[in-house]
Amino acid sequence: MELSARKDKILSCVVASYIQTGEPVGSKAIAQEVGASPATVRNEMASLTELGLLEQPHTSAGRVPSQQGYREFVDRLMEPVSLEPREMRWIDAHLSPFDSGRLLASAARLTAGLSRCAAAVATPGGAGAKVKAIQLVQTSRRTAMLLLISTGGAIKNRVFHCDYDLTTEILRFFFRAFNEQAVGKDVAEITPAFLQGLAARLGGMYALAGAPLRALLEAAGDTVRTEILLSGQMNLLLYPELGQNGARRMLDLLERQEDMSALLEQKQGRVTALIGRETGQPELEQAAALVARYSVEGRDAGAIAAIGPMRMDYQRLTATLAYLSHQVGEHLTTLTREE
Repeated sequence: MELSARKDKILSCVVASYIQTGEPVGSKAIAQEVGASPATVRNEMASLTELGLLEQPHTSAGRVPSQQGYREFVDRLMEPVSLEPREMRWIDAHLSPFDSGRLLASAARLTAGLSRCAAAVATPGGAGAKVKAIQLVQTSRRTAMLLLISTGGAIKNRVFHCDYDLTTEILRFFFRAFNEQAVGKDVAEITPAFLQGLAARLGGMYALAGAPLRALLEAAGDTVRTEILLSGQMNLLLYPELGQNGARRMLDLLERQEDMSALLEQKQGRVTALIGRETGQPELEQAAALVARYSVEGRDAGAIAAIGPMRMDYQRLTATLAYLSHQVGEHLTTLTREE
């Protein structure tokens, strides 16, 4: 759709004002910024309404952007912005890069706080990922922790208990056997049938292998599944345009892991804006989602998303999610290489 420069300016001003206030925008409010009389702005707003880019909630009210208007703004009118160095330092200071679980949980909290929306973070999935390494760490006389590290950036652990005293030699034996047989395999290949074959190669140690083998199977199962971490769900109640029923339906959607995983499966290397019906979810017809995919060791791994009203601050949030997803990917890559 080709618009005049003045219509472009008016549409941008209406979107910016409505994002900030949540109130319909009248011609007088933006006339000076547009550089035209209120009457001229009013006529142009009427034309934009006929084109489907603005809507008029009430006869005497101002205008608000339509779904199509937001799409036009995001695709063509929104100017890219960059975070200031102090903003990037603040985000870095509030990430927790010490392990993958805390890192992704802190990313969800940061997204919710910075967006004032609900946040969803998809953990690295195991589809197509391979076993990179297996570690065994003794935690007490008869217990140990198994860690499975995948090429997708996931690090899953399981504590197992044995009915015999563990020794350094026993753990070293299982460490060698597990890594020799499992490293390089697709995580999805770590099945009961695979473990039966592995157990058969353990010789006389087979009788001692039940607990660590179960731990390996459970860790692999956790790695294959993509988990959705949530934060800031109550932020949705701050937006009257969503209504109590609308916010409640969105909260229900957030809890459905399969639907959320599908929503977060967007293109790698960009922040994707899904507005209204574009989300493919009836619960989000009056809402929007901004989704940023992150990579681990150059491989698409997971996503970070802000989910809220259509009037979210697309410009600032696009820059924020782009930086945050990049940092999360870098930290997960470092953690994967260190393990």
